[in-house]
Amino acid sequence: MNTVQLECFIAVAEYLNFSKASRSLKITQPAVSHQIQTLEEELEVKLFNRTSKSVTLTHEGALFLTDAQLILKTVLSAKERLGSHKDFIPLELGCHNYMEMNLFPPVLKKLSEEFPLLRPNIRLIPFPSLLSMIENNQVQAALGVKNEQKLSPLLFRELCSAPTTCVCSPEHPLAQHKVLTKEQLTGNYIACSPRQIPDSLFTIQSGILGSLLPGQRFFAENVESAFAIAKALPAYTLYPDIPHARDSGLCYIPVTDLPRISFGVYYQYGLDQPVLKRFLTLISGYMKEAQA
Repeated sequence: MNTVQLECFIAVAEYLNFSKASRSLKITQPAVSHQIQTLEEELEVKLFNRTSKSVTLTHEGALFLTDAQLILKTVLSAKERLGSHKDFIPLELGCHNYMEMNLFPPVLKKLSEEFPLLRPNIRLIPFPSLLSMIENNQVQAALGVKNEQKLSPLLFRELCSAPTTCVCSPEHPLAQHKVLTKEQLTGNYIACSPRQIPDSLFTIQSGILGSLLPGQRFFAENVESAFAIAKALPAYTLYPDIPHARDSGLCYIPVTDLPRISFGVYYQYGLDQPVLKRFLTLISGYMKEAQA
C-alpha cells in the first residue's frame, strides 16, 4: 500500500467518477484504474462497484475510506514535519534536577536570538547515566559535578567551585549560623538516592547516616523531594551551593570543613559545532556573573 494508491482511491470515492478523479490528480484515467486495481488486490476486497454508467463504493470500500484518509493524512503530516525541520538546529542538553535546569533558560534565550532555528531539548539524567549518554551522542552537553574517581574521554569545563552547604528551612536551628563545621551538623538528616547526588556527597552522607539513630533518618528519592521535606520538617540535607540554582525558600549555610565541589559542563572532545561552542561560552559567562 502506498500514498499514490490511497490518493487515487480517495479521489474516486469523492467524485465517484474515474475521469474526474484522474483530472484532479493530473494523471491518466488508466493509471487511476491501475492503482485502484492493485489496491483491491492487496486488500483482497472490492472497493467499488463499476458499471458503464455509475461508480459506487462497496460496503468494504465505505469502511476503508475513513482508514485511507487517516493513513494518508498521517503520512503527509510526517513528511511535512520532517521536511520542515531539516534546517533546524537541535541541541540536546542534560542535567540532574530542576534546580540545575533553571540555569538553562537565560542562556538558551540569548542563544536562540543568535540562532533562530535553534531547537533545544533538556533531559533529566541520573548521575550514573550522565557520561554514557554524552559518549553515545544522546546528549551534546550536560551539567554535572566533576567526578575525579572515574576516567572519561569527555571534556569538562568548570563553571564554579561550589561549597558543600547545609540546606534547611529558615526556622531550623542550624539556620541561625552563617557558617558551620561538620561537628555542628546535628538533628534529623534527609538522605538522597545515590543516583541523584554526586559520589563525593554520597560518601559524606553515608558517614552522617552512620552516626544517627533510625528515627533521625529521612530518605528522599531525589533532590527536589529532599528540599520539600526540609521546608516542612525540622531536618536538613547537604548539597552544593550552585549559583542561580538555589531554592528561594531554603537557607544554604556553608560547611567549612567539607570539600568544595567542582560543578561544570561535560561535552565531547572534537565536536566542531558553532552552537555548542557558543552555548559553552554563554553559560560560562552567566555563571561568572553570579559569582562576581
